[in-house]
Amino acid sequence: MKPEIPKVLEVVAGKLIFEIAPSVTPSYRQSSIGVTAMLLGMVREEWDRAAARRVEENASLRALFGDASSVVTDTDLRRRLEAAAGAADASLLVSELEKSNDALRALLIELHEQVEQQSGAASRALEDAIWRELCASTERRKVSLAPF
Repeated sequence: MKPEIPKVLEVVAGKLIFEIAPSVTPSYRQSSIGVTAMLLGMVREEWDRAAARRVEENASLRALFGDASSVVTDTDLRRRLEAAAGAADASLLVSELEKSNDALRALLIELHEQVEQQSGAASRALEDAIWRELCASTERRKVSLAPF
């Protein structure tokens, strides 16, 4: 038998919240068990999408950087944007994807700062694209909070 991680987390969280918590006193401990069950549900959800979310976001950031390189006036930043746009994730390990994501998001901050200081319609359009990506990034990280 191969236990599926999301199913195991779902079962443990369900047992905590529906079987154990109601029989525990005082109410503080009962609430603590409920929070623990909710966290397990969130972990289940994140575990299932962890690689996909990071791959999607990294690709989205690289595409944005490809578009941005023609707008940015700083030569060094343009070079780094082009290099990032042409790169790919070397591994699907979540830890490696997260390292790439951290570097890409740091570059996004630099890009955003540079574009805010530039004038012109192309800079404003790029700034709008950055904000759309930041909103999309927030949406990708949402958890349902009702995994049962």
